[in-house]
Amino acid sequence: MAPFKRHAYDADFKLKAVGHAVEYGNRAAAREFNINESMVQKWRKQEDDLRQVKKTKQSFRGNKARWPQLEDKLEQWDVEQRAASRSVSTVTIRMKATALARDMIIDEFRGGPSWCFRFMEIRNLSIRTRTTVSQQLPKDYQEKLVTFRAYCKKKITEKKIRPEHITNMDEVPLTFDIPVNRTVEKTGTSTVSVRTTWNEKSSFTVVLACQANGQKLPPMDIFKRKTLPKENFQAGVVIKASPKGWMDEEEMSEWLREMYVKRPVAFSTQLRPY
Repeated sequence: MAPFKRHAYDADFKLKAVGHAVEYGNRAAAREFNINESMVQKWRKQEDDLRQVKKTKQSFRGNKARWPQLEDKLEQWDVEQRAASRSVSTVTIRMKATALARDMIIDEFRGGPSWCFRFMEIRNLSIRTRTTVSQQLPKDYQEKLVTFRAYCKKKITEKKIRPEHITNMDEVPLTFDIPVNRTVEKTGTSTVSVRTTWNEKSSFTVVLACQANGQKLPPMDIFKRKTLPKENFQAGVVIKASPKGWMDEEEMSEWLREMYVKRPVAFSTQLRPY
């Protein structure tokens, strides 16, 4: 029997051979795909790994782990963290690896960024984005933006409004917990979940304002509660309480009275000539 010529087969070809072997047997798959039976046996053992890589990948050759036991424990830790939907970053991987190396008395281990990304490549890990649907901007938002800016510029010129009398105020909802959107996960995973503390649903409102001349007004924080605790708050920030936790007519009146009217240059101040 003539010896087989060595070929490089990609993962897609190997999986087809494995599928044929599962249904008809290793020997039949070897005849069907004109390969050695031992190759079919080897690929069947690698089936799980083959399904995780790109279809065009041809081999699993590469750098071997220098500390295989440490990296085995680290990968198991990552799997446990992700099973609990906890976010895992490259920084936390390096910190955990350093702690494991210290426990295993591996003095020469450094755990730098280059090692971390090599570890992720060998273990088929990648940085993934949480699978959520984000809010989309309207299709004509650019056109509306240009129209609005032209309208404002026209009115400012017509009314001869000075920069210190142009104020941009906005309400910004903030949460007590901001969950991360990226985590280290097995490549190919379709659903990437990240556990949160549920405090991301508890929010408060920050009112920010600045003038066209660059002057910033002090911020005002509005918390969702009926009364404020009797304590001294940080200077330079106005703290308010509201049952709804956002700006309403009453809070708007207080903002105008305590923030807007008291700004360095107000309409009540005598205007200086140009």
